[in-house]
Amino acid sequence: MILAAPRGFCAGVDRAIQIVELALQKYGAPVYVRHEIVHNRYVVDSLKEKGAVFVEELDEIPQDGQPVIFSAHGVPKSVPENAKKREMFYIDATCPLVSKVHREAERHHQDGDQVILIGHAGHPEVIGTMGQLPEGAVILVETLEDVEKIAVKDQGHLAYCTQTTLSVDDTAAIVATLQARFPGIKGPRKEDICYATTNRQAAMKEIAAMSDAVIVIGAPNSSNSNRLVEVARQSGCPKAMLIQRAVDIDWDWLEGVSRLGLSAGASAPERLVEEVVALLRSRYEVTLEETVLTEENVTFKLPKVLNVA
Repeated sequence: MILAAPRGFCAGVDRAIQIVELALQKYGAPVYVRHEIVHNRYVVDSLKEKGAVFVEELDEIPQDGQPVIFSAHGVPKSVPENAKKREMFYIDATCPLVSKVHREAERHHQDGDQVILIGHAGHPEVIGTMGQLPEGAVILVETLEDVEKIAVKDQGHLAYCTQTTLSVDDTAAIVATLQARFPGIKGPRKEDICYATTNRQAAMKEIAAMSDAVIVIGAPNSSNSNRLVEVARQSGCPKAMLIQRAVDIDWDWLEGVSRLGLSAGASAPERLVEEVVALLRSRYEVTLEETVLTEENVTFKLPKVLNVA
């Protein structure tokens, strides 16, 4: 078995989970969380056991003075505004790299540019980024075909941003098409696709070429996990599958596989990787080999309100 590295938790996910855990330690249960803090059922269930209460919208939360935490994916501006109106105590666990995209979009809008956002419709991060600007200020594109169809008011005042968890290669193609169609379009000063997404996709390319099949551990609603499956298929391993837990392994699907690649999306804890390896070892003779593409040492500061240095 070939283990991809880096894999699993990124700094933004780690920070968001720590925020919920530290809030529970400091303020006691319940601590409310708007939407899944990160896209992983195991993580969400673990936090529920500790006293976190997950809600879809703020109006589900009683006026009990307990903190409400916004997820790592970011929220539209209307959410903290509504929380302030209701005098709620909220803590924002938005990943700093998502916040960077929010600020970029705002800056372009203030400069008079029409913002084009490359991303997946309906994903919480996209809803949050589009929600930083007035309705209609952002045009969402998902595909090359979308780029060909969009109508803009002024080609001289255009800028693009991207969701942080997209396919690096697919996004590069969309950006190239945008630049060909609108030569003056402005882009981010630094790549919007985050370091963790980029690193995990690069590691997947490395192991896919050496594997008969690839398993990615992640949630079905996790953008970065789904992209890893796509990257595996595009990189020489058409047999690639997304699973949430070890119990989801399809043993018939593994028939005839001698070299299995294994990775995990940025919201999946290493414990789930260990669980998969242990279950595979209970049925097969497994030799582990890790392909380390790069070492990650990124950390993000926690909110001051949690009194952590």
